[in-house]
Amino acid sequence: MANTKREKLFAEFPPVSTETWEAAIAVDLKGADYERKLVWRTPEGFNVRPYYRAENLEGLKFLGSEPGEFPYVRGVRKDNMWRVHQTLTVKNPEEANAEALKLLNGGVDSLGFCLTEELTAGQVDLLLKEIYLPAVEVVFSGKGLCSVVDPVLAKIEKEGLKETASVHFVIDPIINCLSLKGDFCSPDGKKSFEKLAALARKTADMKGVRVATVSGENFSNAGSTIVEELAFTLSAGHDYLVHLMDEGLSVDEAARKIRFSMGVTSNYFMEMAKFRAARMLWANIVKGYNPRKECSCKMFAHAVTSTWNQTVYDPYINMLRGTTEAMSAAIAGVHSLEVTPFNVPFAEPDEFSKRIARNVELLLKHESHFDQVVDPAGGSYYIENLTQSIAAEAWKLFLEVEEKGGYIEAFKAGYVVERVNASAAAKDKNVAQRRITLLGANQYPNFTEVAPAEVTEKAVERVSTPGVLNPYRGAMAFEAMRLHVDRSGKQPKAFMLTAGHLAMARARAQFSCNFFACAGIRVQDNTFFKDLEEGVKAALDSKAEIVVLCSSDDCYAELAPQVKEMLGGKAILVVAGAPACMPELEAQGIHNFIHVKSNVLDTLHNYLTQMGI
Repeated sequence: MANTKREKLFAEFPPVSTETWEAAIAVDLKGADYERKLVWRTPEGFNVRPYYRAENLEGLKFLGSEPGEFPYVRGVRKDNMWRVHQTLTVKNPEEANAEALKLLNGGVDSLGFCLTEELTAGQVDLLLKEIYLPAVEVVFSGKGLCSVVDPVLAKIEKEGLKETASVHFVIDPIINCLSLKGDFCSPDGKKSFEKLAALARKTADMKGVRVATVSGENFSNAGSTIVEELAFTLSAGHDYLVHLMDEGLSVDEAARKIRFSMGVTSNYFMEMAKFRAARMLWANIVKGYNPRKECSCKMFAHAVTSTWNQTVYDPYINMLRGTTEAMSAAIAGVHSLEVTPFNVPFAEPDEFSKRIARNVELLLKHESHFDQVVDPAGGSYYIENLTQSIAAEAWKLFLEVEEKGGYIEAFKAGYVVERVNASAAAKDKNVAQRRITLLGANQYPNFTEVAPAEVTEKAVERVSTPGVLNPYRGAMAFEAMRLHVDRSGKQPKAFMLTAGHLAMARARAQFSCNFFACAGIRVQDNTFFKDLEEGVKAALDSKAEIVVLCSSDDCYAELAPQVKEMLGGKAILVVAGAPACMPELEAQGIHNFIHVKSNVLDTLHNYLTQMGI
């Protein structure tokens, strides 16, 4: 007989109660405020505790289901074999086909064709030549999308692939038209929904064909919070569901034709929880319409790594960002995943950047074996609580949108853009103050880097059109400033005058070098000057426009006035820190201070203006 006795791990260790943990923490805090020091208030509107225990799972209603079971928190399948997706731009069908076949040989099993113009039926055949649709998922998007729908469906029917072909169309009038451009292609979108419904009927017996895609990544890339992206994506998806049913489709017929696409940011655990919450909420939305089959409640979710946090400077860091983002999506159990090539912000992706992007996923699959385990985050006290918190906040916002008449009406009233813009402004402020770190842009820049010629002003220009979603990158303001310095023909310099207290001088010199290098200002660091006059002379000899006095707070009251007098107005004097003697120094004409609470962006703009750049 099999031994059914279950032994507890670490049974020899006595259990430790929450009260005991809290008492130990209180001692370590030494009277500091617990909530302020240890509880994280997220931009999504809920608190995250410093630790979670089994008791924190009590009351979570979605626990207990298995992967592939309603409400699909743990996944819509019993495996985690996600598809490796990569998009290529179709300028010439024959060349695109050759590239597509290379991608397939390189490990891709989900192809994205972004069309730049309309194609004929013959060109569609040429594009899909030697691509076996039952084995390869194909997704069509772009300007010429409408022209390929009928030829592709005819090909599926002619070749008897109704049961096996997996083909999707990024037809998204709600987000790609209304939300990004400000209006539908037809009055009130009615004609768009009629065509969508007709297409859904036409493909009713094509199980692997989805005709509507909800492009939720646009919310994330426009600066929304995770909760806003999820709520607005679900709301737009619900509008598609309602409009398709209004056109005579059943809820089962409509739900099976909707595909979701969402972004993945570097917020590692939150993104895992977002996709888990998304599946649960969508399942409950569809369930509310009493579908005949429970499988109609499954969310079909594609993920694409973020462009919001990609940078033009030190761009290879984008590879690392894409890796952690891909891990979040893979662990969360998405249907398919696309890693955005690292050079997308400033160039057309080339063979190298595309290869690195897809290899991220192939490494996660074939070397890290992420595809061999389903929902590894399941049961984690932290992730399960995050899932619940995100679901609760997203559902609350979803209901607010529904009260306004649904996504379309809420968008037309300006509510969606207002919410996203407010979140983007908060992120911009945090980037400017370095509360959000974008390596290579606002923190730890490559000091000697100069933007290559392929980086144009357009690549760092943020375009803001009123009334619509405006995807952008969070680093753009810093990049535009630094690019302006790079192309100014000048090489401004900041000299680190380290004196007084050695340890503090070195620490503040490192801080200050990072600070000024973010604007492309060349920095000259120095170990230490025992003699202040020697240091000032070296600063003046260096022809630096900025001299940064780096020392301890206790030394500044004495050193700063001396340095100011010795400089004689020949350079901008900056004090590294926010000493208690700041008012006294300001009274003596010393007004420039940099510290951890500085708005780095505004401060650097101010110094560049003083230098005439």
